[in-house]
Amino acid sequence: MANKEALREIQTRLAERLKTVRAEVPGVSWLAVECAGRGFLLPLHEAGEIFALTTIVPVAHAKPWFLGVANLRGGLHGVVDLAAFLGIKGGDRPAEAVRDRVQFVAFNAALDLNCALLVDRLAGLRRAAQMTTEPEVPSARPDFVGDCYRDAAGRVWQELRLAELARHESFLRVVD
Repeated sequence: MANKEALREIQTRLAERLKTVRAEVPGVSWLAVECAGRGFLLPLHEAGEIFALTTIVPVAHAKPWFLGVANLRGGLHGVVDLAAFLGIKGGDRPAEAVRDRVQFVAFNAALDLNCALLVDRLAGLRRAAQMTTEPEVPSARPDFVGDCYRDAAGRVWQELRLAELARHESFLRVVD
């Protein structure tokens, strides 16, 4: 019960900060999340609501990173294990020990995709003014992978463009 209350408190604080960020001078801002020990930045205007872990119903013949579907506030959403999709960990369901920390980050309704990403941890909000762009390493990467940034603490964050991800063929092909 205490974990649910703590989660509600975190969600309330994050919602308040989201309102504050949206009211500030326009600029690039992200929702920072962690998956398999790596930091990712999801564009704030492309991210939707944040949900606590709930029951996920598996889908037959789905790829390992597609965990199934979940009822999120009355709507069915496909649930994708972000770390597994990116190939940085296996596609197993969250272990009991971390169930209270994992969250779903839904895509913004404007992207017209009922999907939520399973992330290990929310890490707050970030603004471009707080980050420095890392030099680009020449390599082939999908369109949904944006720039790398470094924060004041020296941590590297990778931007993931949800609008591009929502159109990416391999992301949309959830069955083998």
